Amino acid sequence: MNNDKLDSEHENEPRVGVFVCHCGGNISNTVDVEQVVVAAHDMPGVAFAQRYMFMCSDPGQDLIIENIKKGTINRVVVAACAPSLHEITFRNALARAGINPYLYVHANIREQVSYVHTGKEATEKAIAMVAAAVAKAKMIPPLEAITVQVTDHATVIGGGIAGMKAALDLARRGLRVSLIEKTPFLGGYTAKLHKLYPTGEKAGDLLSWFAERLLSHPKIDLYTCAEAISQEGYIGNFKLTVERCPLSPEHYEQYPWFRDERPSPGKEFIPFTGVLPVEPPKETEKIELTTGALVIATGFSLYKPRHGEYGYDEFPEVTTLIDLIKILSEEKNNGKCLEIGGRKIKSMAMVHCVGSRQVPGIHEPDEKGRLNENCSRTCCTGLLQATVDIKTRHPETEIFHIYRDIRTYGKGHEEIYSRASALNARFIRFKTENTPRVEKNDGDGYALSVFVKDSLLNDEELEVPVDLVVLATGMTPGKIDSLINLLKIQCGVDGFLLEVHPKLRPVELFTAGIYVAGTCQAPMDVNEATAAASAAAAKVSIILPSGKVELEPFVSKVDQSKCASCLTCVRACPFGVPVILESGAYINPAACYGCGTCVSVCPGNAISLAHYDTVELNAMVDAAIEFGHYGAKSNNGS
Repeated sequence: MNNDKLDSEHENEPRVGVFVCHCGGNISNTVDVEQVVVAAHDMPGVAFAQRYMFMCSDPGQDLIIENIKKGTINRVVVAACAPSLHEITFRNALARAGINPYLYVHANIREQVSYVHTGKEATEKAIAMVAAAVAKAKMIPPLEAITVQVTDHATVIGGGIAGMKAALDLARRGLRVSLIEKTPFLGGYTAKLHKLYPTGEKAGDLLSWFAERLLSHPKIDLYTCAEAISQEGYIGNFKLTVERCPLSPEHYEQYPWFRDERPSPGKEFIPFTGVLPVEPPKETEKIELTTGALVIATGFSLYKPRHGEYGYDEFPEVTTLIDLIKILSEEKNNGKCLEIGGRKIKSMAMVHCVGSRQVPGIHEPDEKGRLNENCSRTCCTGLLQATVDIKTRHPETEIFHIYRDIRTYGKGHEEIYSRASALNARFIRFKTENTPRVEKNDGDGYALSVFVKDSLLNDEELEVPVDLVVLATGMTPGKIDSLINLLKIQCGVDGFLLEVHPKLRPVELFTAGIYVAGTCQAPMDVNEATAAASAAAAKVSIILPSGKVELEPFVSKVDQSKCASCLTCVRACPFGVPVILESGAYINPAACYGCGTCVSVCPGNAISLAHYDTVELNAMVDAAIEFGHYGAKSNNGS
């Protein structure tokens, strides 16, 4: 055999490089990383093994690149943190070194090992996982990214402050945009505010500014009273059907002037309602959109207190912060005491965190069995700013803050707390398990009494006589179940839309080509919501103008010679991707999510998932078993 042929065979022979990360100590403080490296040297197919403090760092990546360029290795295994953090980082390192980036396998020995195991067991499991990764790395073929042509059009769903910001940013970058809003108005919950703090800017002025530019932009098409009712396709080529409907009875109930005194469409802001940009449709109509990407900006819902919760719905003197804001904006009296509806408010209680920061076993879950354990971020500042407004104009109205914690979140917000304190607002702190109660006051000339155990007074119960109780209700997930099911997008356990990664991919959803903006993702203030909208628009603006996008190749493929067209995969796929052709089942690689459901149910084993074939998985299991007790054997001298 000539030397050229020997060299060629050596070139194609898998030579795996194993790189074990200390993760600063997150891994190495629990796992004996040196022993993992020693074990890796004994694994068939491993040509190089080394540990390093931070593999994701530039020097760590250079270590991989150097060994590839020298010809020492042609496949790579990195044992480190979760693949969602740095798998793409290491694939890019392979590409820079000049080899196929998919000749890479990631072993998660942080979240799956060092975070959940200790001692010898942790090291043994890490070795087993590295052995499985090496076995897979030897067998995987090189893959090519899937290239998809894209349409230079984006659709934004939601016409609040985040949706308008996203649409404007996209249009300014030259993309055609459709903005879909289910109500007749633009503005969302921002429209229900009077002023924005700490700047003091009027919410109506901000929304009018956005609406004027949005409605006059030639690249933006606006559809109000509209909802998406069907969707198919994939990133770059979503087919969306939008239905516009006439005003419903709910609209007439919410906006009574549509019956009585209909406002004229235009760019003018209607206080505490929004901007009515166009006339609602007279008849139902459908619009077909072909769009390259979707931005979800559907906003949030306000928590509605239960009947009797702090006296809500039981006593007319109990209201919410959002209602108080409207009252204060319309109140013209400058007397020493606040007056509401001709009634003097000598004393009032402001209750924090109603429907926020709920605790299992203490608070009742919602109809879906969920608790809202998030801090809503804006409520404390809202109550404190209302305190400043009231005390400045009506100094004799006593204000009591009933709270567990006060979180004046955001730049400039702490100053509002200081101003409220300087104006002699009273603060009473209670423990979570000691929920205050509101009862009718029978003899002091006040409407109600709030009974609260003050944790700063050794839980002594105080009776606070008041004429008004204001509840700061928190942000809860928006009611968008139909949209979630339509687009096959995911929520977290808290019910808000779930991003791929909060740091590395903070505005991307798990469905390629769908992005998230604003408070449908988490509680945010206006600054954060608009910043998230700009981030989502920037992501869309990267992929659409190029005319094409590259997708991960980890998708299912049908061997049609084995396919019996039994429809099993069609019924099982949660995304509706497989179709039956004359030759058998077909899976569009651009539309496939790579979940593997079809592979597991196919009775004829006609479907395979790239890099997750049965042969590869069996090899991983065998290697994990073989090396699972490597550490114990080494310690015993065998």
